[in-house]
Amino acid sequence: MNILGISAFYHDSAACLVSDGEIISAAQEERFTRIKHDSSFPVNAINFCLKFSKLKISDIDYIAFYDKPFIKFERIMETYLTYSPGGIRSFVKAVPLWIKQKLWLKDIIQKELNYTGKIIFPEHHESHAASAFYPSPFQDAAFITIDGVGEWTTTSYGIGSGNDLKILSELRYPHSLGLLYSAFTYYLGFKVNSDEYKVMGLAPYGNPVYKDKILNELIDLKDDGSFRLNMKYFNYNVGLTMTNKKFNKLFNGAPRVPETKITEREMDIARSIQDVTDEIMIRIAGHVKKETGSENLCLAGGVALNCVANGKIYREKIFKRIWVQPAAGDAGGALGAALFAWYKVLQNQRNVDYVHDSQKCSLLGPSFTDDYIIKFLKKNKIPFKTLNEKNIPETVASLLAKGNIIGWFQGRMEFGPRALGSRSILGNPQMPSMQKTMNFKIKFREGFRPFAPSILKEYISKYFYFDDESPYMLFVADVKNGFRKPLKKSEKTLQGLGKLKVVRSSIPAVTHVDYSARFQTVDKDDNPLYYNMIKQFYKKTECPLIVNTSFNQRGEPIVCSPEDAYNCFMFTGIDYVLLGNYLLSKKDQQLIDDVEFIK
Repeated sequence: MNILGISAFYHDSAACLVSDGEIISAAQEERFTRIKHDSSFPVNAINFCLKFSKLKISDIDYIAFYDKPFIKFERIMETYLTYSPGGIRSFVKAVPLWIKQKLWLKDIIQKELNYTGKIIFPEHHESHAASAFYPSPFQDAAFITIDGVGEWTTTSYGIGSGNDLKILSELRYPHSLGLLYSAFTYYLGFKVNSDEYKVMGLAPYGNPVYKDKILNELIDLKDDGSFRLNMKYFNYNVGLTMTNKKFNKLFNGAPRVPETKITEREMDIARSIQDVTDEIMIRIAGHVKKETGSENLCLAGGVALNCVANGKIYREKIFKRIWVQPAAGDAGGALGAALFAWYKVLQNQRNVDYVHDSQKCSLLGPSFTDDYIIKFLKKNKIPFKTLNEKNIPETVASLLAKGNIIGWFQGRMEFGPRALGSRSILGNPQMPSMQKTMNFKIKFREGFRPFAPSILKEYISKYFYFDDESPYMLFVADVKNGFRKPLKKSEKTLQGLGKLKVVRSSIPAVTHVDYSARFQTVDKDDNPLYYNMIKQFYKKTECPLIVNTSFNQRGEPIVCSPEDAYNCFMFTGIDYVLLGNYLLSKKDQQLIDDVEFIK
């Protein structure tokens, strides 16, 4: 039985194919259209899923859409009526889109895909919960889902057992941790539903001087993690902005203008909202543990991508094991909807590995053969050197050891926002200048942004205060004292972005200013080529980890095709790119006006 899961029309549209309970393929629409966070109906992602399995739309038994449009529309209309006549500008902008398009999902699916089969609509947080629990390596587990808002729900928790899934309690709109965090994202001059991770990355530069103000004025937080927001400070109910003039007055100024200088005030605000988020998630996790008694926890929803908070929950040892859906946001809702249909609706048996999850390292997207790649290279007369799988690890490790920055394009594309060793840009973590070089010459982004390491799994507890695996780069932990460098007296007093000047460890390119890192553990069985390359780097440098950042430049989605990878390579400071078995050196290239794509 083939089930197609779809998410669309908010942000990060995606499609997923589940066949007889097995996750076969999944991809975000943005990777094909090259429009970051593309929310349009995911025609390209759907076509990929069908083509990958050599299926026609008539072979699909069920389509599962990740939420219930009519209930979401009910919430929107009820909110506007409650605040009427305020919000008329937002009403005029939003409602026609719903009446013309978003309400008629069944018709759109049938028309766009020429589909005549069965269509089901799980609730939004049911899809998140399903994406968290069903692929996990647990037969039984508690789950928590936290995001901006689905239909009405903003936070839920419950229990999964076998093929069953039950939501036990929820918080409802407008009281939302995701929207609270997004409000601060907006106020700090970043893009909502896109740049929340910038707030997380900025937080360690500041001090939590506004934490008490947030807890006293903006949010009524209970011991069990439930809360109510003071809505007089927010505008997202019916306005075109997230916050209002009262919010500005509370924090002594208007929102930061995007792309302007970031001051210590913004850093302190970022730190304060991150600390509040950590506290809320820890309290929720403690309450869920008490209510369910489960030893295992699964997380999903956009807030579950906050790996700092995830790391705090891990350190509290509330649960023995934690598993986070790598595509935790709305993209993962497509996967959750398909799995919900298979297990909950159709009541199929669920078999659990107990060691490995069923997400397949989240390498679920398109791949490209060497024949395809060499045809592209020759068609565009691009110089290259041919390698083979035996000498790739040694060659790339040698280049990294010498300080080169490498574009790594191998196998199936990742599903979710993290590059996991398939569409990655790699660097040497031992070089103090690497973080600055990669931010300014490769990613063209803010200098405060940290980079993540990929580390051989067996060395994780040697380098970090973390004793588990983290294959999806969704936990943060601190670098161990043995690898830290003692600070000079003058370095200890540095504030704000001045902290960037300090070499804090023997792996400075992946050590954030608070000594933390968001890491990916690499298993030799999961991604052998990537693992062997890092192992070769270890042999050359005595360092079992490398810098791993997503293969894209600022404002673009992660690359999907060899053509995308080549364009990124040519317009950034990347020194070499490895496309399958073919190594390209920047010094050998000539600028091509218009790369010809392979059709």
